[in-house]
Amino acid sequence: MVNVKKMSFVIFICFMFLIPNSIFAQEVLHNGSQGQAVYDLQENLKEMGYFNRQPTGYYGSITDHAVKQLQLDSGILPDGVFGYQTQQKLNSIEMMARVVHGEARGETYEGKVAVAAVILNRMSASGFPKNTYDVIFQTNAFTAVHDGQYYLTPNSHSYRAVIDALQGWDPTHGSVYYYNPMSATDEWIFTRETVIRIGNHLFAK
Repeated sequence: MVNVKKMSFVIFICFMFLIPNSIFAQEVLHNGSQGQAVYDLQENLKEMGYFNRQPTGYYGSITDHAVKQLQLDSGILPDGVFGYQTQQKLNSIEMMARVVHGEARGETYEGKVAVAAVILNRMSASGFPKNTYDVIFQTNAFTAVHDGQYYLTPNSHSYRAVIDALQGWDPTHGSVYYYNPMSATDEWIFTRETVIRIGNHLFAK
């Protein structure tokens, strides 16, 4: 049991360092806070389109407003405080954006939103994990995780696609699978009910 706990801790630490620009703030950040954690938050918010200034490391009214908008868009009480719930939401957005970028950066914007929607659909469907991390890192769930493209830095379109999916846009109509029929090698995926084609991907239930 001790060895299992130690291994879990090591994996968690490795995961933290393998995801640059993710927010793993220990303290609650709010209006008046300052330091590296605030700077990192501002960089993330800027990449997502919420912060239109150069990061300063000072949590003022502009950062407060940006956090409130993020909270509104992701279904959190908009209090402007970067506390545990908002930190977790931003980390989930970061993970999803990495999947979107790794899996669909060559697709249309709708195709990017569709990949994000599949992640959300899996979390609410039976037979899948119920949190972002476990869905994304489920064995063989996403090619981008398997081949390392997950660790590329997402662009602004990938972040916005995730936000749009969180706000309810689901171009896949509830699909929990997608694949490129030209490159898929698992025969099982071809047995799934196809819902829609978006770009190079078929989305299925």
